[in-house]
Amino acid sequence: MQLPRLFRTTTFRLTLSFLALFLLSAAAFLAYIYVATAGEVTRRADDEVTREMVSLQTVYARGGLDALNQELIERASGDQPFLYLLMKPDGTPVTGNLAKTPIMPKTASEGRTVFRITQTDPDGAVMRHHGWGRQRRLPSGDLLFVGADTGDAQFYVLRIVHTIWGAMVLAVVLGLAFGSLVSRNVSRGMMGLNQVVNAVAAGDLNARAAVRGVRDEYDELAQGLNAMLDRVERLMGATRHAGDAIAHDLRSPLTRQRARLEAALIEVEAGAADPTAALAQALEDSDQVLKTFNAVLAISRLQAAGQAPDPQRFDPSALAADVAELYEPLCEDKSVAFEAELTQGLSMMGNREFMAQALANLLDNAVKYTPEGGAVMLRTRRRSSGEIEFSVTDTGPGVPEEDRDRVIQRFVRLERSRNQPGAGLGLSLVAAVAEAHGGRLELSEGPGSLGDNAGPSGPGLRTALVFPAA
Repeated sequence: MQLPRLFRTTTFRLTLSFLALFLLSAAAFLAYIYVATAGEVTRRADDEVTREMVSLQTVYARGGLDALNQELIERASGDQPFLYLLMKPDGTPVTGNLAKTPIMPKTASEGRTVFRITQTDPDGAVMRHHGWGRQRRLPSGDLLFVGADTGDAQFYVLRIVHTIWGAMVLAVVLGLAFGSLVSRNVSRGMMGLNQVVNAVAAGDLNARAAVRGVRDEYDELAQGLNAMLDRVERLMGATRHAGDAIAHDLRSPLTRQRARLEAALIEVEAGAADPTAALAQALEDSDQVLKTFNAVLAISRLQAAGQAPDPQRFDPSALAADVAELYEPLCEDKSVAFEAELTQGLSMMGNREFMAQALANLLDNAVKYTPEGGAVMLRTRRRSSGEIEFSVTDTGPGVPEEDRDRVIQRFVRLERSRNQPGAGLGLSLVAAVAEAHGGRLELSEGPGSLGDNAGPSGPGLRTALVFPAA
């Protein structure tokens, strides 16, 4: 038969484990108290018996056997708490308030022992309790036994033991009740989390764990679970959006590619077209499709990892110089002024390959949208906050302030850039790189023109990648 769910919880099992440990500790403590207390009772009784024995031996030394016998009669008939027995050398009782010695054998010259005393109270009830006694042989050969009643002391020892046992039983009952209560409360909290997990597993990404507001570990777990579910929901939404956007954006180039191939096939069969040009156009269209897929793959890789893979320490100015070396000839071909102001001695941690790709995307956009006669400026510097900044400033048409948050989303392209090649993934990849490195992408208005020879072609755009210093 299966136990109720409450008794199968981890909390209840832990409660039982701690309760068992407590009981073992309490049992050891009880044993120590009993041994220590009983030993103290025996030690005190032995001291009292020894003093009484010495006192009687002194009487014997002064007056002989007759004086000892008279002293025993007086003490046995008085209110002394001791038991006496004077015996002949063969163990035959002579005087005392004991019928026989509890020492075995009874003729032993020396001995001490615990013995049982049987008495009858005034009501006729028989009482049995313990005593402690010593026996010694006198110089005359006679035997003297002196004992003490330890019944009262033993009674208190037993009361202490019984009290501790009662406390242990009470502790077990309270421990089980407390464990059941705690297990029930924990199970309720975990049941809510399990319901959220099961709902999410069933496909409900809107399910969230309740936060009670007491700021305990369950609230921390619920907040962490909710944060994870929020991120999963965002990623799932981004994935769906990316799939829809890819299908939408790739439909046109693939349709154009198929139409061109079909037209080229007809013209080539009629002898009125150059097959080499048709194949070149098809390759160009295919490259654009592959570029779109590679950009989406890179963004997904960064977002899935949550951080930059294989981070290494590098000089951001050296990286910017390498990228600038690639784009400076493009600016010259387009008659766009290009300048680079690179602060030396900087250092940061990150993936150099992704950083180079992000910086190349910013420069590519700047060169692409800056008209002839404009200017592009690349800078690296350390901000007053200690952060490392890459910035690219151009004198192109810029981005309206209301569109700056939207333009970094996937496949978003403004109307003025529809006639330019691209898929609207450049700034999305840059933002993903910044987020993976713990940084951010900032867009602001440019200076309008750089240098005396650059005409005012537009408000321009300043894009900045800001990262924490190493």
